[in-house]
Amino acid sequence: MKLAEFDYELPEELIAQHPARERRASRLLHLDAVSGELRDRAFADLPQLVDARDLLVLNDTRVIKARLAGARASGGRVEFFVERITGAQEALGLMRSSKSLKAGARLLLGDGAAAEVLGREDDLFRLRFAEPVAALLERCGSVPLPPYITHAPGQEDAERYQTVYADKPGAVAAPTAGLHFDQEMLRSIQSSGATIATVTLHVGAGTFQPVRSDTVEEHRMHYERYAVPPETAQAIRGRRILAVGTTSLRALESAAATGKPDGETNLFIYPGYRFRVVDRLLTNFHLPKSTLLMLVAAFAGLENIRRAYAHAIEQRYRFFSYGDAMLIERTT
Repeated sequence: MKLAEFDYELPEELIAQHPARERRASRLLHLDAVSGELRDRAFADLPQLVDARDLLVLNDTRVIKARLAGARASGGRVEFFVERITGAQEALGLMRSSKSLKAGARLLLGDGAAAEVLGREDDLFRLRFAEPVAALLERCGSVPLPPYITHAPGQEDAERYQTVYADKPGAVAAPTAGLHFDQEMLRSIQSSGATIATVTLHVGAGTFQPVRSDTVEEHRMHYERYAVPPETAQAIRGRRILAVGTTSLRALESAAATGKPDGETNLFIYPGYRFRVVDRLLTNFHLPKSTLLMLVAAFAGLENIRRAYAHAIEQRYRFFSYGDAMLIERTT
């Protein structure tokens, strides 16, 4: 399968640079992958599209302030993007530097906190800090907005690039399908008879990394930590599962594929994958040639996704993290 099959042309002005005025004010494109029917809706319609058969599964990860600016102790600016905290004073992440860094290099990050490069693991650097990483990020880090959002992160982003149910710190990117929900929307969904459960998948920096191989099957995903609580695993039985976001879907499918309710996953879902758990998917619109676009193509069928995206562009939907949403009923 070739990477070019997942390409499309998107007018730059359709990339949402800021969130909608209210969380629930986004649009919702409803795709039935079996019939191929497309319907233009409002996200506020979602409570009318669920009932007592549905279990909505939310990803309760919380975005950390993962970007740290600083300099090499010997001079020269650097930026460290934390991919994951691996110990109280250690972290793995992406490094931007004008010169290559080797083990032993010393850095001053944030407000001058000392750090040492311990080594490199593929395209990630392992750093040891002189103080707890979590505290330094909270004090000096910035919100890790995606590269296609062009403004510097501000107070609006600190609030809106986080779900209202975010609970467990560890993600470096938001589970963006969840950004559309406010507390009133969650109450309305429960009033319609649907049940809500949670999983955790800490979104890693790999979500921003491009697919570098022309052949899809050769791509390797970064590992991300996930957990499916026992009460969620129990609630799944006999229900129609609506995963809120691709991260919730990957957590559920990873647990089903491995038999392990928690651990690390590099599950790569592309057309041909057989879904074990999820029946319905709520998701945003994804970048061309991205692994997330491949996932929704596996869920709905590639031709359905091509047609849905062409429709969304024609109807001027807003794309990517701060953009509009899709509700997809899975192909069989």
